[in-house]
Amino acid sequence: MKIYSLGYLLKEGIRSLWTNRTMTLASVCVLISCLLLTGTAVLFSMNIATAMKDVENSNSITVYLDDNLPALKAVEVGEQLRQLDNIATCDYVPKDEALKDILEGMGDEGSVFEGLTGSDNFLPDAYRISFEDISKYDETIAAIESLEGVNKYTDYSEIIDRLNSIDNMVRIFGVVVVAVLGVVSLFIIANTIKVTMFSRRLEISIMKSVGATDMFVRIPFIVEGMLIGLISSLLSTLIIGLAYVRIMDAIVNVIPFFTPVVMDTFFWPMMGCFVLAGLLFGMMGGLISIRRYLKHEGSLAVA
Repeated sequence: MKIYSLGYLLKEGIRSLWTNRTMTLASVCVLISCLLLTGTAVLFSMNIATAMKDVENSNSITVYLDDNLPALKAVEVGEQLRQLDNIATCDYVPKDEALKDILEGMGDEGSVFEGLTGSDNFLPDAYRISFEDISKYDETIAAIESLEGVNKYTDYSEIIDRLNSIDNMVRIFGVVVVAVLGVVSLFIIANTIKVTMFSRRLEISIMKSVGATDMFVRIPFIVEGMLIGLISSLLSTLIIGLAYVRIMDAIVNVIPFFTPVVMDTFFWPMMGCFVLAGLLFGMMGGLISIRRYLKHEGSLAVA
């Protein structure tokens, strides 16, 4: 019995894919959807992790004072803040200056708020504080909260908790959807290959009658499934790579301080994972379909 050559397997695989192009297209589309959702969930988690790290590495907060706090009392609060342990710098930010910074950040859209000065300014006076040691964050915050005249402050722990909650929700949703689409992908790939086997049932029966082993019969169909997985993985990598750049550019334009994960750091590893996953899905689909065919229908093919 001759051994299949790589060229023959690729030729037969491509011919089978083209012959059953409708089923092949369905298999590729579903597998692409599965890989895209997986990649999106992973990239989202990577960017959330980066954002949380940026927040954790920041050693400064803004302490907002009570509304209509007398100027003398505001100065007194500032002195009390400077006397606390673990305070490196403490800079006063009057509400007019804070409003000016916000308007400058908004660009032309900020012109509608230019009249908000004096008593019309809805922002409170504040102090921008940096810490000497971020590990003492909780105890320093507790000391700040105890000061009279302090209204609220930027709380990084709350931001981190919210980012963690969003990240967990995306992961759970991603796992469920990917699991469902993974099963659908295997089903469609298996049926695509089953159609090919049915069209070649006479050839398979002849091969079996002259002593071909089950593995020898399986190989071309396994290769066909792996080709479906390879095509899907390469297209998924291309789509997610192009989409990621455009989406991140749009987000950065809206949130200038956001620093996304650079695509160069994950593109090739992502492609490698997608290719391995695509090949694995395709191989499993091929194995499932040919095993069922040889067990239940192969013996009837010659009849």
